[in-house]
Amino acid sequence: MTPSAGYVLVIGSAGLDIIGRANADLHIGTSNPSNLRMSFGGTARNVAENLARLGTDVFLITAVGDDPQGKQLLFQTSESGVNVDYAITVPDQPTGTYLAILDNQGILHLGMDDMRVIDAITSEYLRQQRELFKGAIVVFVDANLPPKTLKTAVSIAWRAKIPIAADPTSVSLAPALLPHLERLWLITPNETEAEILCPHPVPHADRDMAIDAARHLVSQGVDIAIITMAEFGLGYASADRSGHVPALHTEIVDPTGAGDALTAAVIFALLNDIPLDEAVRLGLSAAALTLRSPGTVATNLSIEMLYEGLR
Repeated sequence: MTPSAGYVLVIGSAGLDIIGRANADLHIGTSNPSNLRMSFGGTARNVAENLARLGTDVFLITAVGDDPQGKQLLFQTSESGVNVDYAITVPDQPTGTYLAILDNQGILHLGMDDMRVIDAITSEYLRQQRELFKGAIVVFVDANLPPKTLKTAVSIAWRAKIPIAADPTSVSLAPALLPHLERLWLITPNETEAEILCPHPVPHADRDMAIDAARHLVSQGVDIAIITMAEFGLGYASADRSGHVPALHTEIVDPTGAGDALTAAVIFALLNDIPLDEAVRLGLSAAALTLRSPGTVATNLSIEMLYEGLR
């Protein structure tokens, strides 16, 4: 099942994920016995690969360094079905890297990232790709983009009347989306990112406050707002409906990429005329599948697997 025409244009980060999960309680200031893994990630790249694995045509605009990691990232992403012809290779920067330290329950303790290479995606470069925008049915952006580039991406898509989906990516980057809320079709912050975008706190696991935060974002012009709450599911709102959906119980092998899988599955579902209530459930199914997968993207992702996860 694929959209009848067009493709999703995804713009933003890609990089190497280095994930360490402690074997026992974490001890700060010393080495901890752990299981370590490396895979390719980045919010935009993850969303693009998830969409491609669901059968959607995807173009990815990102930037990588002129190094072995960048070459392998583009090759592997292309092999998953994503068109990477418009990715930028930057000669004097390393490919982006994300380092995550998980406790022995698989919960993120600390994350660090170096995404300087993304600054190579300039406003001028996006303007040169106007024709690529025109063929898109949705444009997705992540907040790793430089503010001027983010503004240009939103402006080009808005003028072309293309729905815009956005992910705040982190607490430190979320403020970049505040000037653009009225132009967004979809936004998918977690609770801590939602606090940056809303005038009131969003306490962990408070589903009523999460729904209120989603409604606030809709009042600011967003068409669909989804506030994710990890093991407590999500709160969502649109102009005519809102609610809470509990998470699916699943083993947590690695939380990295779960939110990106949810975003991609919701976009896929909405593009295929699946009602919002069902779309968010499919998003939670995609997140659960990713949580119990050892990598950043579940390689067995399919629409059939998503519905199987809801049974």
